Formats: sequence, C-alpha cells, structure tokens
Amino acid sequence: MPTFREALATQRWDDHRYYHHSRINQSLHLFSAISFIIAYAFFFEDPAASALIGWLLAMVSRQAGHFLFEPKGYDEVNRATHEHKESIKVGYNLRRKSVLLAIWAAAPVVLWIAPTLFGVFKAHANRAEFARQVGEIWLVVGIGGLLFRTAQLILVKDLQTGLVWFTKILTDPFHDVKLYCKAPLHLLRGELIDRMDGRQRA
Repeated sequence: MPTFREALATQRWDDHRYYHHSRINQSLHLFSAISFIIAYAFFFEDPAASALIGWLLAMVSRQAGHFLFEPKGYDEVNRATHEHKESIKVGYNLRRKSVLLAIWAAAPVVLWIAPTLFGVFKAHANRAEFARQVGEIWLVVGIGGLLFRTAQLILVKDLQTGLVWFTKILTDPFHDVKLYCKAPLHLLRGELIDRMDGRQRA
C-alpha cells in the first residue's frame, strides 16, 4: 500500500491530468483557489461570510471551469474516454457534483419559501439577514458534502483513500495556486489546451 503522501500525490496528479486540460479551467481554478484562501481567512471570524465567498466565488468559478470549458471527448493524452474518467473519479464526478450543486441552489429557494426553515431560524427581517442565513445553510452543505464523500470512500474503498481525499480537498486551494499560477499567461498567448507534454506528477 502506498504511503499517505504517495497516495495524496497520486490523487492530485490524476485530478490534474484527467480534469484540467483547459487553460480557461485552470485559470478559473486559480481564481477559485485564491477565493477559497480568502474564505479560509474568514472562517473562524465569520463562518457565514466564509461560506458565501466559498460558494459564490470559489465554487461557481471552479465548477464553471469543469462543466463549461473542460473537453468531454476522448482524452488522447491519457488514452481514456470521458466516461472512463468519470467512473474512476475518486471524489465528486460531474454527476455527483450536479446533485451537490442542486442542493446548493435549492437552499435559498427553500429559505425564501419557508423563512424559518421549519423552525431552524428566526424569520429574516431584511436581505442582509437572509444572505447570512443562506451562508449558514451553505456552510452546512459544504461541510456535509465533504464529510459524506469522505465517509463513503472509507466504506467503499478504505480508510486511507477517504482521509487522503479529505486532505486533498482542504489543501487544494494552496496546491492550485502553485499549479495554475501561469495559466492566465498561457491563455494570453492563445493556448487553450494544456497538452501536458512533460506529464510530470503535479
């Protein structure tokens, strides 16, 4: 069995080589990573604000990169179909992400229809209170999604796989800044796809 560090490097490399060919996606991941780091800075002082930053800026930009800009055809670099990559994805593949994003998008709608969220909150008096309550719900959705998939991986695979993925997700923003800091420069040069010619572990 690989060490924890080796398993983390493998998960990071597989995520990069399978799901980050688009330079637009990489650039959006850079923006997302910076947004997540800002959200981390706010977490202990204002968790609701942290969640709003994390979801509205970091997650929207990150998932837009995956859904809108990442190629879905045959992957010549890795010799794999999109369907194969989706089937072996350790974390949230596009189908799982769609479910999570549907829950995220439904949260403010449910709160608007049921202002107390069935007794969880005091009914909001203004837009600022509504936004804060949405942030609190999104915080629960984010933490819940992280813990749910971690527990699922532990059950269907093994403890190390789950804990490695948990660690990867929490540290991805810092790793992504290092990995994709030059992506906007490549875009300015007109390079839309990273051919990954070097194919070194990220």
